[in-house]
Parts: sequence; C-alpha cells; structure tokens
Amino acid sequence: MPVSRTPHSTVLRLTSTLLTATVALYITLVAFSNITDFGTNQQFVRHVLAMDTTFKDDDLMWRAITSRTWQDAAYIAIIAWETLAALVLLAATYLWTRPDHTRARSVSTLGLLMLLLLFGAGFIGIGGEWFVMWQSGDWNGLDAAMRVFLLSGIVLLAIHLPFGTGTQESRTGSSG
Repeated sequence: MPVSRTPHSTVLRLTSTLLTATVALYITLVAFSNITDFGTNQQFVRHVLAMDTTFKDDDLMWRAITSRTWQDAAYIAIIAWETLAALVLLAATYLWTRPDHTRARSVSTLGLLMLLLLFGAGFIGIGGEWFVMWQSGDWNGLDAAMRVFLLSGIVLLAIHLPFGTGTQESRTGSSG
C-alpha cells in the first residue's frame, strides 16, 4: 500500500529530522571541544572524581578516585562515548532525510539513549550522587547534565510520535 503523506506526518518527520540534527550538532560540538581543548574538562573530571571540593565527609571520601591515570581514563571514555553518540546522531539525521523513517527512528533512539545514559546515569547519577558533585560550588555540572538529559528525552519522545502513514494506524482512525 502506498504511503500517504498528510501535513501532520510531514511536520512530524521534519520535526524529528530537525530535533535529531540539533542534538547531533550539540554533542558533536561538545566532543570536538573536549578533544581540541582537552585540559578544560579534564580538570572538571579530575575534581569531581577526587571529590576535593566537596564537604569531605569521612563516610563518603573513600569513594574518591585520586589516581590521575584513572581520572584521565574516565575522561577519555567520556569523550569516546560522546564522539560515538555524535556519529550515531549524525547518521540518524541523514537517515531522516531518506524514505526509511523506521530506521531513522531506531538509529535516533540509539543515539539519544546513549546521551541519556551518559548524562543521566553518568553525570547525574554517578557524578552527582556517588561522587557527590552536588556538594561542590566550583565543579558542579548537574544543571548542564540535566539540560542535556531533558533535551535528549524530549527529542526521544518527539521522534516516537506516530506519523499516521496510511498503514493500519491511519486505517483504524488513530491520529498520527
């Protein structure tokens, strides 16, 4: 059965394309900055993991990672994850311009999930709670992490809105 294009489905596809492109651009710039200006956020990661600007509660300080080797390994892993997520989202953006939107949705979902895990589990969960980043007045990235987490989550929801493409969905009267 041929795919029917409604104004609504066209707008949702365009929205999915542009929102995916926005997040792809953002994380590409973040990864690029972390690679080309390695030292700035390296210091951030070192301070968070060392917990040296927290309240220094003896019950929590055993969690601190003070080895520069491990701190730098963590930072390199973050950059690698950001770079991979950027590549996935750039590929997803390209796929949204093609006819196979099911594949574009799947690849977008993967890239956005990567960001949700990095900024949600990594920065908010592990950095914020395990390494008590919330206690630091100088090295607290929770607001920035929350912004990326929310942006990624909203885009994930948007790309999963039904398009209503003339398939069973629109034949049964579901709006798309």
